[in-house]
Amino acid sequence: MRMKLILAALAVTASVPATAQLAPGKVAPDFTTQGALAGKEFRLNLKQQLKKGRTLVLYFYPMSFTPGCSAEAQAFAAATPAFRKAGAIVIGMAADPIDKLKEFSTKDCASKFAVAQATPAIIDGYDVALTRNGAKTAMTSRTSYVIAPDGKVLYAHSEMSPANHVKNTLAAAQAYKTRKR
Repeated sequence: MRMKLILAALAVTASVPATAQLAPGKVAPDFTTQGALAGKEFRLNLKQQLKKGRTLVLYFYPMSFTPGCSAEAQAFAAATPAFRKAGAIVIGMAADPIDKLKEFSTKDCASKFAVAQATPAIIDGYDVALTRNGAKTAMTSRTSYVIAPDGKVLYAHSEMSPANHVKNTLAAAQAYKTRKR
C-alpha cells in the first residue's frame, strides 16, 4: 500500500524529457567513489559490485533531500524486496557531499540501499550532466541504468520526473532474470 502511495505521488511530478547516452549493449564505465549505506561511509567500485553476480540498478538523481529525489529514494527503498527477488541491487548516485549522502542513506533510503558520489568523471562517463539554459550544471540528470553482471547496459531511462524510474528498472531487472534462466 505504501509503495502505491509513493508511486502515485511521483506520478504528479511534471515530466521533462532527457536522453541517456549509454544505450543497451554498451559497457558501463567502471568507477570508484565514496558511498554511504545506513549512514556509514565506504568505498564503492562498480566492478566489485558486479562481481557479486547480481544485476545493478544505477540511478542518478539531481540532489538529495529535494522533493522529487526524496520521493524517488523512498520508492526505491519500498521496492527493495522486489529488486532482491529479481536478483538486483540498487545504488543511487548524486553529486552531493558525502556527509549529505550519509544522512540521505539513512533517512530517505531507509538504510535499504547505498548512495554514492557522482564525481565529474562519473557524470561525464555516464553522460548524465544536468543542463540548464544549454549549460552543464554540477548536478546529474535523473537517469537510471540497469547493468548486467557482465557490465553491459541492459536498460536506460532518462526523464526528470521520478514517476517511472522504479517500475521501469524493476521490470528490466525482472525481464533479465527471466531471460537468463
